[in-house]
Amino acid sequence: MLWADAKKARRIKTNMWNHNIEFHQLPYREMEHLRQFRQDVTKCLFLGIISIPPFANYLVFLLMYLFPRQLLIRHFWTPKQQTDFLDIYHAFRKQSHPEIISYLEKVIPLISDTGLRWHLTDLCTKIQHGFHPAIRDILALRECFSNHPLGMNQLQAFHVKALSRAMLLTPYLPPPLLRHRLKTHTTVIHQLDQALAKLGIGQLTAEEVKSACYLRGLNSTHIGEDRCRTWLGEWLQISCSLKEAELSLLLHNVVLLSTNYLGTRR
Repeated sequence: MLWADAKKARRIKTNMWNHNIEFHQLPYREMEHLRQFRQDVTKCLFLGIISIPPFANYLVFLLMYLFPRQLLIRHFWTPKQQTDFLDIYHAFRKQSHPEIISYLEKVIPLISDTGLRWHLTDLCTKIQHGFHPAIRDILALRECFSNHPLGMNQLQAFHVKALSRAMLLTPYLPPPLLRHRLKTHTTVIHQLDQALAKLGIGQLTAEEVKSACYLRGLNSTHIGEDRCRTWLGEWLQISCSLKEAELSLLLHNVVLLSTNYLGTRR
């Protein structure tokens, strides 16, 4: 399966070079395939590097057996491992949710617009009390997340680290590099959203829907397909309404839209 993925990725890349196509111009499934393949290859490269010393491959086999979640890509997971490992990863990113909401509350006094201060206070209160926010409640804060103090370039270092954990990115890097990675990751998701909106959620298989929801912050492993499609529709409605300067809101949407969806806060 990994070899087939590599050949497909090569065909897509060749087509991009031959026809001068940018990543964001690809169809949704091709964009998603390249994104996932890059992630898998990164993991494989790490294994390749630690296998270089003489006889190290024996140790690598042992490590893969003992730590399949950390060292093996999804192709080598059993169906049960896939569910268990996705639950574990979601638990990791969920730990950062209260910290992110707390930071949003702390910056409320720094927002100059009275209406935006009220909207953000109301949104944080709803989430902390277990309510799933409406789309209009989130979109009302577009301006708030495009300027100081919540614009992508104005986020504080500890907040950037918490957001990195929420996106399953390593937080153990210098803040400028973390901010760059968050920008890149969020931009890719925004481009995927635009391509998915053109394709239509109805064209996705159940597995594709659940995978798309998980990437965007929802633990879809224990949620029915119909409810996943509903949530993904809400996400797309928000994402496709945002401009590039407002992508900080999309990044925070990983927390805002997923925390209390159908009791997922438990």
